[in-house]
Amino acid sequence: MFQLLMGRPWKRRARRKLYMWKRGQQSPLGIGRLAFILVVVVVFAGTLVLYGSDDQSIPENVEIGKIAESQLGNMGGKKFWKWYGYDEGVDWCGCFVSWCAEQCGYIETNKAPKFSCCQDGVNWFISHKRWFSKTISPQPGMIIFFDWDENGISDHVGIVKECKDDIVYTIEGNSQDMCKEMTYKAGSKGILGYGLIEDC
Repeated sequence: MFQLLMGRPWKRRARRKLYMWKRGQQSPLGIGRLAFILVVVVVFAGTLVLYGSDDQSIPENVEIGKIAESQLGNMGGKKFWKWYGYDEGVDWCGCFVSWCAEQCGYIETNKAPKFSCCQDGVNWFISHKRWFSKTISPQPGMIIFFDWDENGISDHVGIVKECKDDIVYTIEGNSQDMCKEMTYKAGSKGILGYGLIEDC
């Protein structure tokens, strides 16, 4: 009967916390936690498609594909990592893509990044709003980034030759230490996303 008259203790505590929160003395979640959640939401939104979701609006780029195709069969990638500035062999998939972009004049005109670390390439495309999620059907000339470990960090990169019948055909450097053609099911495990080089 006393609790009925005075109100249940847990309700009084809840009202007191709400009152204190409104006065700025205490927040149920905490300002720091709210700020952290906001940052996570913003970062997550930034990794979604930033250019558009309509595949038909994505322009093709056959020029970089032709350059990449001319290098099929290269072993060891020395010409690419030496061009980049390394004195000894490294994982050269990013160097290969950058070299192809350079041959087209895209790096000088800031249409594509120069990178050897794959994640640096991803970050460039995101910051320039030319990043697409793995769910699209990529167009020829797009840069395909892979995440074999599925940890959100890219660890391999190549160039899309075409996408036909839900199969993505690529040309990649440092695939078994060679420049070779590879195929993947569109949207499959291991594909992180795509970067667009706008040749205009």
